[in-house]
Amino acid sequence: MSSSVLSSLHQELKQSFEVLRANRAAWERALADCEPLLGAIGNIAVQLKALRHVQLANTPLHSFPGLHERLHYKLSLAVDSALGKLAENMDALQRARDAIGRQVSAVFQFYERNTHTLDIAACVSRSAVCPSVSDMLEWLQDSERHYRLQLVQRRTLLQTLTPSDLVLMETAPARWASLHTSAGEERVTDALCQVSFFMETE
Repeated sequence: MSSSVLSSLHQELKQSFEVLRANRAAWERALADCEPLLGAIGNIAVQLKALRHVQLANTPLHSFPGLHERLHYKLSLAVDSALGKLAENMDALQRARDAIGRQVSAVFQFYERNTHTLDIAACVSRSAVCPSVSDMLEWLQDSERHYRLQLVQRRTLLQTLTPSDLVLMETAPARWASLHTSAGEERVTDALCQVSFFMETE
């Protein structure tokens, strides 16, 4: 077994976990920015439902010509604005996921190109400061899968949002929150914790 190949693989793994750490932070920032926008969409849906059922002609507001249409137009613009900002945040989530995916793919390609010089014992051995190569590859793969599935699910949810379906808009905040998977996030946290000493070694 070539110790230089193992050393290079360790460097690739360190770089992968650095990319994971940085893009996890970017992911969390973008995700946090989405929550108030989903809340706004839910609130607008409630207002649109109320507007749909109120008879403005029977209220003191009847003297304002075209008020119903103007209110509907204003609320629809607010929906479009929130959806536009959500699209920007989804692009940020996509960039974070893509960066993680590219790096995980790169380290697996490196590993596969060098499997003939890495024996099983080297790949499964671990120490107090260095997890095994097999463990670290598994953690990276699990993390990439977590963010990939999260991105697909959240994009799919946003694609259902339209002013023509107020129920879906009103329930969007709760449905968005339900996509959070504590188990997936905990696996990423655990992985980063378990490589903390490894990341500090030369």
